[in-house]
Amino acid sequence: MKILVTGHKGFIGQNIWQHFFGSHDLIGYEWDETSLPSVKGCDAVIHLGAISSTTERDVHKVLRQNLDFSQWLFAECARHNVILHYASSASIYGNGLDFHESAPPAPLSPYAWSKYLFDRWVGTQTHDNPVQGYRYFNVYGPHEDHKQDQASPVHKFQKQAKEAGRIKLFEGSDTYRRDFVYVGDLCVMHEKMLAKQTSGIFNAGTGTAVSFSAVAESIAAKFDARIDLIEMPAALKSQYQEYTCADISALLQHIDMDWTDIHNYIAGA
Repeated sequence: MKILVTGHKGFIGQNIWQHFFGSHDLIGYEWDETSLPSVKGCDAVIHLGAISSTTERDVHKVLRQNLDFSQWLFAECARHNVILHYASSASIYGNGLDFHESAPPAPLSPYAWSKYLFDRWVGTQTHDNPVQGYRYFNVYGPHEDHKQDQASPVHKFQKQAKEAGRIKLFEGSDTYRRDFVYVGDLCVMHEKMLAKQTSGIFNAGTGTAVSFSAVAESIAAKFDARIDLIEMPAALKSQYQEYTCADISALLQHIDMDWTDIHNYIAGA
């Protein structure tokens, strides 16, 4: 299978590339508004490229890359009958407690809005090719180094524990619970779903919520580190999701998945 991977140098993109390398013919693309990719001759596109920072405030910039380019890519895939997998986001749900794909949206940032607007637009389009959108929950795993403040808590806590022997944890983190999903499992999910001639939006998570405190405690125990409680920055408070837990019933109608337990991952990392 010939697969175009956009954002192939990013966190999830690097993992997708390594997972499919050797078994498929891969083409990588990084955003360049002066040079758009060709999908002609491809069997599938896995579209991961985006401005993923939830703190980016240049709305025009976010929409140009995350929405306009995605719409163009959708049209090209439809024109050439190419399978399209694209990355959406669980940030669309905001601080709601309903995590079914049909739940009312409540985006809290330009990034989340750009993902919702593309999901919504795709739902209005006619196409014969399979188009699958994935609302990634809280992804962690290898190749997060370049993400800095946008890296997962797993990566941040491990880095802090190794380098300083201390983990900085927001006050009240025992009440912040997220659905942490291992990036390697997402790679397996994409591989399985490429064989399914279906379209739709699917939650991509484990269906289990784990508190930030529990993650920090597991990492602190592994590296013999201490935990320091800090106040959450004001800039984050208005857009911070306190709880996420994927309803994966739609995805499981098509494939079986054995999701990685986050504490087992930490113990073996």
